[in-house]
This record gives sequence, structure tokens and C-alpha cells, in this order.
Amino acid sequence: MPDPRLTLAREGIAARSLNGIVPASRYIDTTVRQTVIPSAALRRAPSPGAEQLDQVLFGELFEVLDEVDGWAFGQAARDGYVGYVEAMALGGPPTAPTHTVRALRTYAFSAPSIKASPTGIYSMNALIAAEGQEGRFVKTTGGWFVQEHLVPIGQAEPDYVAVAERFVGTPYYWGGRESLGLDCSGLVQQALYACGRACRRDSDQQAAMGEPVAALRRGDLVFWRGHVAIMTSETDIIHANGWHMAVAIEPLAEAQARISRLGGGEPTAFRRI
Repeated sequence: MPDPRLTLAREGIAARSLNGIVPASRYIDTTVRQTVIPSAALRRAPSPGAEQLDQVLFGELFEVLDEVDGWAFGQAARDGYVGYVEAMALGGPPTAPTHTVRALRTYAFSAPSIKASPTGIYSMNALIAAEGQEGRFVKTTGGWFVQEHLVPIGQAEPDYVAVAERFVGTPYYWGGRESLGLDCSGLVQQALYACGRACRRDSDQQAAMGEPVAALRRGDLVFWRGHVAIMTSETDIIHANGWHMAVAIEPLAEAQARISRLGGGEPTAFRRI
């Protein structure tokens, strides 16, 4: 059976592209929408109290299958995750991005001035469509961004570990993938996105990336059941974790001992990507 996390179907309806693949009473054409707020939760059910599974960031596309009671059920285009997003967070028709946010986080302003009121805080990897420029400020539908915090689409960071290290101290947030809070797999995903590399959302999906490895080095991934960390050296890791409730760097040996002591078991895989 297809992975339900990545399959645009629910309760008898499915995307028309799944006809003949997933059983459904009706197959429906989808509508592509675009995230118009700094970030929006993608939830398991159409309720603000439902579990957050993922997030969509400003400018990212969301393929909508159905809407009910102010919630859009659909699929995030960037990582394929399926769930519910509040419909007010989505707009359209989509515009092609010209830039991405490369600062860890940045304000957009209501006018081309640092004294203007902010329109929001935007995280690394948000997608921006430039409409004009005044001095060092780039005009977009989200407001005016400082040019130095943006890079053109296609300009990638060279070292995903160095990107991950910029998140040290960021709060742990289940289902998060923004600079205000993220989880273990969200950290891996955000770091790889900044380097122009595709990445799935959950740690078990990420464990299929790359090749198995025995001798660890910087950049390798360490997996536990439901958890992932990045090697920063031959001995240390960086990970967003519920023990520190933040992104932290620590010796792998210390993390292994603690996770095992707390019932998380031993590492299940070591992968080089």
C-alpha cells in the first residue's frame, strides 16, 4: 500500500492522478495554492488542536484536494506530506519564486525602511517572488525584505552541516521546520534544502537516503527509532531533541547512552548522503 503520509486521498476521495492506484469513490482534480503567511501548520485533522505533522513556509505550494470548514486537505509540494492546512493561510494563483530566504530568520517590513512596522518573521528557505526594489529593500507580496537576507533561487549553500549549526539553540517543536522551532528531521530537511538538495520529512523516510556507512565522519546521519542526528565531526552530533528541548551539539556517545537509558534503544542506521 502507498504510504498514507504521501498519498493524496481520504475517506473515499483521491487525487485524479491516483486513479487506478488508490481505491476511491471519487477522483478529483486538485488546485494548486501558495502559502501566503510566514508559516502554516500541516495537521493530522482539521482542527487547531490536532497534531502538527509538518509545516509549509511562505511561498511554498500546496496541492488542495478538498476544503471543509475553513481547512484545506492536500499535499505539500516541497516534501509531499499530506494533511490539513488552514485555508486562510493559502492564496493563489501561485507566483514563481525568484529568491529564497538564506538568513536563519528575517523580518519583512510594510515599507522600505527598518523603521517601518514588520509584516512578519520569515524563516530560512521561505520562497520569495521579487516585484521590485528600492535601495537595499526587495518588494514582495509579503512585504519589503532586506536584500542581504535573500539569495537568488539556485544559489545553494556548500555545507549542510554548517547550515544546521546555525540553528543551535532553536527550540524543539514537534512537526516544525522553521527557524522559530523545529524537530529532528525538520533540522535535517531545512539544512539540505538550503544546499539545494531534496529531502523527505520524517526520520524513517530520511533513513532511506544515501548509503550505509561504518566509520562516521562529518555530515553522516545517525538514526534511532523515530530520531535522527547529524555528525558534526567523527565524535559529535547536532540534533533537535526533546531532552534539551532545543537544537544542541553533544558527543554521540553521551546521546547514545542517554537515549538507550531512556528506552529509545541503540542507533538503527548510519547513513552517508
